[in-house]
Formats: sequence, structure tokens, C-alpha cells
Amino acid sequence: MDKLAEVDFQDRDIREITKEKAHRDGIMHRAFSVVLYKGNKILIQQRAHDKYHCGGLWTNTCCSHPRFGESLEKAVIRRLNEEMGITNSNIYKLCSFTYYYKFENGLAEFEYDHVFVGEYDGDYAVNKDEVAEAKWIDINELADWIKNKPYEFTPWFIIIMPKIIEYFGKL
Repeated sequence: MDKLAEVDFQDRDIREITKEKAHRDGIMHRAFSVVLYKGNKILIQQRAHDKYHCGGLWTNTCCSHPRFGESLEKAVIRRLNEEMGITNSNIYKLCSFTYYYKFENGLAEFEYDHVFVGEYDGDYAVNKDEVAEAKWIDINELADWIKNKPYEFTPWFIIIMPKIIEYFGKL
């Protein structure tokens, strides 16, 4: 069972907690989201249908939590490989934000989420325990899809999208 870091609003460690406790009790904890792109396309994934929250919803390339004491950078590289079979390390931190979301099943996400971006033009191989499917999609097509069917996406990805659109505008 992975241990996470409960954090404050300055992303300082408070204590070690389990992922289950963090989500059951709605405790703010450290997380990260990765968005890989090539040209004007973003690699998105559909979460495995049996995930205990947001199963079957579409989201960014990879998202998870660093283990307690693990650096964000190492966690990002580890999870990109575990979820998507990607060994890319050409990524950097774009921004951070906090959000709270209560799910119908009683679980809650209260995350201090660090967003990483990177250009990637290689192969990927989804881990079916984590990801139902993945695909490259044009950013404008993705923005229209989210606008018209936000319920098909994770709540954190909806928050991330304006930041990604702004980032693409600066490329």
C-alpha cells in the first residue's frame, strides 16, 4: 500500500498517509499530472473502468501521486513508465494548483497537483490495469469535446485544460 504525503497549502509535508485514507477522508495530498504533446496534439488516456474513482473517464497522459519521500520528478518518470510504457524524461513543471472534488461514491480528491508538460514523439504501451485506452488528439478538438461533454473527463483535467491551452498559445 503506497504512502503519500499529506501537505499544506504551501506544499509542505505534514505527515505520511495512505492513499485510501487521503481519498476516504478528503485530506489534501501531493499529486501530479503529466501532459505530453507532439505538434498540436496531446496524448490522453481513458482511465481503466475498474478504478475506484473516475473509472472510464478521459484525462491527461498520466496522473498519480509521489510516494512519501519521493521527488516529484522521479515519481513522474516512474508513473509514465508504469502507466504508459514511456521512458521520456524531457518534461518540466508548468504550474501547480489545488482542488477539491467529492465523488458520488463518498470518496474525495483534495490535491495539491503539480502539472508537468513535455514534447514526446515516441511509442506508448498502456498498462491495462491503469488505462483502458490512449490516443493522440488535436488540442482544439479536445477543447470542444470537453466543452460539450465535460462529464466524460476527470475533474482535474478540466482544470488543467485552460493552462495547457495557454501554454500552447506561447509555443
